[in-house]
Amino acid sequence: MKIGELLIKKGVLTENELEIALKEQNVIGEMLGKTLVNLGFVTSKEIAEILAEQSSIEFVDLTECIIPEDALKMVSREVAEMAEFIPLNLKDGVLSIGVTNANNIQAVDKATSLTGKPPRIFFVDSESFYDALEKSYYFLENPIPVRIANAIRELKDQEEPPASLIASLAELLLMDGIKSYATDIHIRPMAGSVHVFNRVDGVMHHSHTLPKNVQNGILSRIKILAQLNIAESRLPQDGSFSFEFLSHKYEMRVSFVPTIYGENVVVRVLKATASVLRLSTLGFNEPATQRLRQFFAKPFGIILITGPTGSGKTTTLYSALREIDLLGKNVITVEDPVEYRLSMVRQTQVNLKAGYDFALAGRNFMRQDPDVMLLGEIRDEETAAMAIRAAITGHLVLSTLHTNDAVTAVPRLFDLNVDRFMLSSALLAVVAQRLIRKVCINCKTEYTFADGELSKLGLNELEGTVKTEQRGTGCAACNNSGYLGRIAIGEILLIDDEIKELIYQGASVNVMREVAIKNGMICFKDDAIKKAMDGVTTFEEVVRITI
Repeated sequence: MKIGELLIKKGVLTENELEIALKEQNVIGEMLGKTLVNLGFVTSKEIAEILAEQSSIEFVDLTECIIPEDALKMVSREVAEMAEFIPLNLKDGVLSIGVTNANNIQAVDKATSLTGKPPRIFFVDSESFYDALEKSYYFLENPIPVRIANAIRELKDQEEPPASLIASLAELLLMDGIKSYATDIHIRPMAGSVHVFNRVDGVMHHSHTLPKNVQNGILSRIKILAQLNIAESRLPQDGSFSFEFLSHKYEMRVSFVPTIYGENVVVRVLKATASVLRLSTLGFNEPATQRLRQFFAKPFGIILITGPTGSGKTTTLYSALREIDLLGKNVITVEDPVEYRLSMVRQTQVNLKAGYDFALAGRNFMRQDPDVMLLGEIRDEETAAMAIRAAITGHLVLSTLHTNDAVTAVPRLFDLNVDRFMLSSALLAVVAQRLIRKVCINCKTEYTFADGELSKLGLNELEGTVKTEQRGTGCAACNNSGYLGRIAIGEILLIDDEIKELIYQGASVNVMREVAIKNGMICFKDDAIKKAMDGVTTFEEVVRITI
């Protein structure tokens, strides 16, 4: 069966999308699979999973793998590229390899000749394959921690460190953050040194300690990259810059804040070419996913995604866009910045310095004949009023809001002077979410609780009923943390007739929460506990995120 027919059969592609992709292919001359990915109709991972199933070969997600050095050293980069496979693991003399073509006999023969044993074969997606191949061998040949340690050793005794070495060290710190899959890089000055932390999967990890004499040089280098004033150290400064590394572009958002020991710097790392996920892969349970699909199929109204910074709100919004008929509807987004790029969506990025904010963009986009509008965030009264007005005039509006849970989104909108009647008429649903760490699949093992251990964690209701959990022992793949990757937990507030009436009456948060739970809303804690009982996360992580 051809790839297009296979994707249609599996329900991830429509006949209309395939027809458009074939027309696009005739114009640009790309392979059909790549054309489908470029148009945003499917992801490279989805194609690989379906091909793996068809070939009866187990699929491996390379974005959740850290390949051990012994496997990489077994196969040279030249051999891996020529035979088009990537070494994944070496255990008991058997090499595990990842291929993008089920009929890659050359890869099997080459792996067998290297070890003397037939390899274990896994299917991987082509996009991640080349990315992982380049990254893995680059870091093997250029060990970033060793290079940073050497630079520190060379710089620590110099009164005036060379600018070229300082610039190199600053870039190495950015590379180390990317290598660690950090979302934020923190550079913290102290009395006699500078400490570097990377936030990975929502948790801070100490990475490096730098000598005090490199502090000003590192800060100046980052300011130059972000086009900020290097002479200003008394006031906060924000900026951004693009950083290209291993054929990928990363958007770095920078924040400088003065402290008693010098300026504190936080660099947020955003990959410019991230793939958009589907709702079914985010972590919501099946009933919740089906409920969300029903909301996003509505012709008008407003749907809000709430949660703290870094909780995956934008990812959920874009996953929702994949559930919308992008060919039959005009979809427009206003973002700060544009984190994902979709071919069939009109996207614009706000520019506050030029006076182009969410409210101005939203007002003008109303003249662009939109069916669906995505507003990156509701920050002020004007944006809130514009979003509600668009929702009650026949448009579907998707946006985010910073609140701790689903129900408190209502009083937050009241704080922005939104009319109660208009809000009760326009609001369809509020999805509150957070990200919880997943147990590392490479070192997962069963752990038996001691008596009273769950009570000490604050989970008294589970004491005596839950005896075991899945827990990571720590390995190279998860940097000995026992966790690898994150998944969403959430609570969905459906605005039914009863909740609408409570909103109009200005009922308290507690009353609305009680009614929502009575009508079937599952709270954060209950969702997280269910995932812990299913072996996805741990009860310790449940407490850290929800209590």
